[in-house]
Amino acid sequence: MAGKIVSAKDAKICIEEHEKLLAQLEDISKRENESVEAIVKASDDLMNGEINKILKNLSVDELNRNKNGFRIKTLKDSGYNTIYDILNSSSFSLSRINGISEEAAYAIYSVAESFRREAKKEVSIKISTDNKTDGCTKLVDAVSAYVNNYELFSESSQILKENKVKVKENLETLKSATKFFKRLFMPKEKKEEVSAAYNFLSEELNGDYQSKINKLAKRAEASRVQAADGWNFFDKNSVKFFNIVEAVNPGFLIKSDDVYGLPEETANELKKVNLRNEGLKCELRTYQQWGVKYILNNRRVLLGDEMGLGKTVQAIAAMVSLRNAGAKRFLVVCPASVLTNWCREINKMSDLNVIKIHGNDRLESIRKWISDGGVGVTTYETTVHFKEVQDEPIDMIVVDEAHYIKNEKAQRSINTRNLCKNSSNILLMTGTPLENRIEEMISLIRILRPEVASKLSGNSFFVDAQKFRNKIISVYYRRKRDDVLKELPELIEEEDWCTMTPADENAYVDSIYSGNYQAVRRVSWNVDDIKKSSKALRLLDIVSEAKEEGRKVIVFSFFLDTLRRVSELFAGDCYTTVTGALSPEQRQKVIDEFENGPEGSVLPLQINAGGTGLNIQSASVVVICEPQFKPSIENQAISRAYRMGQTRNVIVHRLLCEETIDEPMMERLAVKQKAFDDYADISEAAKRTNEFDEKSFGLLVEKEKERIQLKKNAV
Repeated sequence: MAGKIVSAKDAKICIEEHEKLLAQLEDISKRENESVEAIVKASDDLMNGEINKILKNLSVDELNRNKNGFRIKTLKDSGYNTIYDILNSSSFSLSRINGISEEAAYAIYSVAESFRREAKKEVSIKISTDNKTDGCTKLVDAVSAYVNNYELFSESSQILKENKVKVKENLETLKSATKFFKRLFMPKEKKEEVSAAYNFLSEELNGDYQSKINKLAKRAEASRVQAADGWNFFDKNSVKFFNIVEAVNPGFLIKSDDVYGLPEETANELKKVNLRNEGLKCELRTYQQWGVKYILNNRRVLLGDEMGLGKTVQAIAAMVSLRNAGAKRFLVVCPASVLTNWCREINKMSDLNVIKIHGNDRLESIRKWISDGGVGVTTYETTVHFKEVQDEPIDMIVVDEAHYIKNEKAQRSINTRNLCKNSSNILLMTGTPLENRIEEMISLIRILRPEVASKLSGNSFFVDAQKFRNKIISVYYRRKRDDVLKELPELIEEEDWCTMTPADENAYVDSIYSGNYQAVRRVSWNVDDIKKSSKALRLLDIVSEAKEEGRKVIVFSFFLDTLRRVSELFAGDCYTTVTGALSPEQRQKVIDEFENGPEGSVLPLQINAGGTGLNIQSASVVVICEPQFKPSIENQAISRAYRMGQTRNVIVHRLLCEETIDEPMMERLAVKQKAFDDYADISEAAKRTNEFDEKSFGLLVEKEKERIQLKKNAV
């Protein structure tokens, strides 16, 4: 058609068809914007609702907190009783109150605004399937609708990106052929341009371009009538949900200036780190991305994130990123109890090749790992068999529960440390807080950065916590749940103080005078008839209520006999007790069965065997049968259920009996927990207070003897 002008009719038909296609794409793009705006509005409404709850409870008296001299009585007489009332008005309305000048009205409103800003800093939104308010429902529905249409939006956006400019340019050229006089006097070169434009646009109409858009338009129309099922989506995809909300409305869950406790200089460094996530099969939360960048950037680090924040997935993501950059050989060293879990998690979360190095075929597995690469997963005890290959380079070594190698003279420590010498990338991981144990921390940091460890030697504590963190930020990074999972469902902790039965009292007094400390700690569980145990009766109620609410229950105890009696109590609904005697494979099998079990299921766990390395998000009720010697033991146990991915409020019941050893033990635990929280100010006296061993327990038992004797004398 070169040199010949296309007919006005053909040009108009072609233009109309293309404008219709562009309009369809623009309509989908508009819907994407509306979908994003719906998420922003729903999240903002939810945030403002929580802020308003705070402001409605703040009296206008607070305006004079800093002795501003505002006329509070005048405000109250005019119906302004709370800070919310002030902000729900305007400075102009306030100035119309008799006795309030324009200047005072502006000042009052400004102070009230400062309260709103402070409230916004303090508010954290809790979204869970136990809290299906209208505001939360609107948000989960908005996110669900966005996700349901994400592929539609993405494909439409890609077509627009690839074609919009060129199509519009050719349309403008072709439009000149629809005007009579322009066509009549059109030079040859222009006619050729018009002809080329028409040919291009016609080919697009007859090719994939039109076909793809028509299919997208049909999908878009069908999706308009789809009912949102937000809570079902949230329950199955909570990580994706929170990632989308964070991306769409920064600052809703995490304040926009939050760099997760990192100094500004370090944060700026990490922003430049590029993650290569090809082959990672899971989504990373924003704080986890920062963790992975920290690991990759600093190379030899100790990650001390509190349990439940996903240290394992951060380690896997770091290995994936290194693999994508050319690394081939990785090694995970972990306790035997979590060996199977590590292998399963790597397979589930990535496409990395996993080789279990354990058992009778360990030497053959080591040789295969050396030749083929991939991720070797082994135990501390098995590291002794790596002597023959300890000179082989390792691209990254991950040491889980790194506090296991705090003792530098222990054989497993020596073996693991020798392996670390062959790797330029070392990740030590522990959820156990090390801030109170400076020497243990120094011992681990010495593996990573001896020059940093040498600067810490001789310091048993630091007066300024922030200076301390900054001093070791290049090598030690720790985040707490409350700092990064502000949206995590509520953790509801209850102390269930049980009134002892006569059988309980008799058994308890006998245990006190027996001198058997283990029997003393098993308050109420060592009665002859378990049906006469006050704690057992309370546990029956808890499990019954949990079943009614569609929940599952984990029961922790230090004592195997207590767990045996729990199993007897719930014979039909109880799973195999998880103890240290179970192999990792058997333990994982029991947990898998429990995860797939019905509501009201009960899983007994020995607290020192089930407190680490297990993820049991399907349970949302945790019962601790007796106080433990360390708060960290209880915290670790609770973290099995209260962790990232949990979508329900987690209820913790501590079964306790009044006028027993439980009371002074709970007091001691509170002191120890405070010592952990205030590590930067610990003195030698505080450290001694923090020690709670058999000897100090014996002193509590002696005091109990005295109390019981005084009670007998009084009677």
